[in-house]
Amino acid sequence: MPSLLGTDLRHTFAAYPTGMVMIAAEVDGRDEAMLANSFATVSLDPPLVSMAFTHVSTTWPRLRRAAELGITVLGEPQRDLVPQLRRSGPARLAGIDLERASDQARTLTGAAAVLVVRPHHFIPAGDHELVLFEVVGHHRDEVVSPLTYFGRRVGVAARD
Repeated sequence: MPSLLGTDLRHTFAAYPTGMVMIAAEVDGRDEAMLANSFATVSLDPPLVSMAFTHVSTTWPRLRRAAELGITVLGEPQRDLVPQLRRSGPARLAGIDLERASDQARTLTGAAAVLVVRPHHFIPAGDHELVLFEVVGHHRDEVVSPLTYFGRRVGVAARD
């Protein structure tokens, strides 16, 4: 059995395909955003979703201060943006127009789905912080295929 070292375990975790989302908000007059693939639905009543953020993230501490955030379920139209959204610092959003989903929440147009969320509960979880968010608004585009992340590669979910 492989060791529980980070690289070995990360490789094993990569056997599970996930969706790709961007979480974004305006904080202190500046748009902040980051990619994540730890997004999960949690509950319909109350409407809750979750995401996990590593303690070494430099973006999450800024986003954490937002009262409302936008979650964009990335779709095929955003595939070419992924390399840029993976960058750190101001280059991450250079030339990308974010949509104002609420006073603070920011999303991308042409996405498979968008949600407006409010932090609900923060849970220490090892080297991450697990955050439950309450969904306060949402929209799904039935035509857009969502992006997937599998084996460290970005793909597109097949539509029937």
